[in-house]
Amino acid sequence: MLRKKSLAAALLALALFFSALLPVSANVTVSAPSVILIESSTGQVIYELNSTERRSPASITKIMTLLLTFEALDSGRISLTDQVITSEHASSMGGSQVYLAEGETQTLDTMIKCITVSSGNDASVAVAEHIAGSEEAFVALMNEKAAELGMVDTHFEDCCGLSDSDNHYTSAKDVAIMSRELTTRYPDVFHYTTIWMEDITHETRQGTSAFTLSSTNKLLKQYQWTTGLKTGSTSKAKYCISATASKDGIDLIAVVMGAPDYKTRFGDAQTLLTYGFSVCNLYIDENQDPLPLLPVEGGIADETGIAYQGEFRHLDTAGNDLSAVEKVLELPKTVQAPVEKGAEAGRARYLLNGTEIGSTPILFTEDVEKAGYPDYLKKIFGFFLL
Repeated sequence: MLRKKSLAAALLALALFFSALLPVSANVTVSAPSVILIESSTGQVIYELNSTERRSPASITKIMTLLLTFEALDSGRISLTDQVITSEHASSMGGSQVYLAEGETQTLDTMIKCITVSSGNDASVAVAEHIAGSEEAFVALMNEKAAELGMVDTHFEDCCGLSDSDNHYTSAKDVAIMSRELTTRYPDVFHYTTIWMEDITHETRQGTSAFTLSSTNKLLKQYQWTTGLKTGSTSKAKYCISATASKDGIDLIAVVMGAPDYKTRFGDAQTLLTYGFSVCNLYIDENQDPLPLLPVEGGIADETGIAYQGEFRHLDTAGNDLSAVEKVLELPKTVQAPVEKGAEAGRARYLLNGTEIGSTPILFTEDVEKAGYPDYLKKIFGFFLL
């Protein structure tokens, strides 16, 4: 009997050991063939399923269009008050549109609303032409940006997602990458993606008329933490979404591609987001504590300042007590001149239960040149004059 109990205990321990090795994401059930869930500030993947599979993206293509638009705004090349003229090509777009007429002018601010709220293909093309001169030139910029971001499973052929070409594709992982780039660098996009309904005014040669923009993202009404971002659907792509949500300081991005219907698309996104919020715990050290001056040997100055490169973030999905995180500074007692501003002086290492979970560089804040003979003389004279 004792041997049987010992065997049972051993088998139970073995089962617990192997269950601990399984990813917690095994508890997630989705219907779409390709999905990914990431935490936005760290980019850490929480759950993924066939996330690098190349698929037709439909209108979530417009996330890249928006990214390039906000980059151009940030650089000052365009402004929200710019008057964007609708070309014949832009007005001819089918699919989802806001029915811009050829020659119609709207502010860039309004055009962004048309893209983010109603997924206007015509508005997307008009903005692309405004920025790059032609849709073709803009698409080239889209592909350049995709390569820059490491989106290895992406190629664009238009700026709105209407293309049914096999050469217009992306993956759930790449959509998450560009969604994160857009929302972390340009959070003002949320001013647009949280709009549920808003009226615009068409002013054409035929007269003035009101048009109501209505959001394609039903999660805005279905899931209280939703902040965006973009939906898409065609017969080839089926139903897609890049859904962003924020709760208790945690920002998540859930990408669903190839869902069989719109209810499944939103349901899968909500399942992913709810799961993410249930397991995510974020440790943040803003690194605002003062750091000591470091003594410099053989330099024109006797000491130099140092500073953290930035804040430190660690995402935990295993239920660890993050109050137990310990920060350890690794700094030299002295440094040898010359010292270069921006070079690494040391690191702040973060430990949880004795295991390192990450680190942040500590950098020199100033240059210190190597002292020469005249510098030593100056120091000697200064010493005697005190």
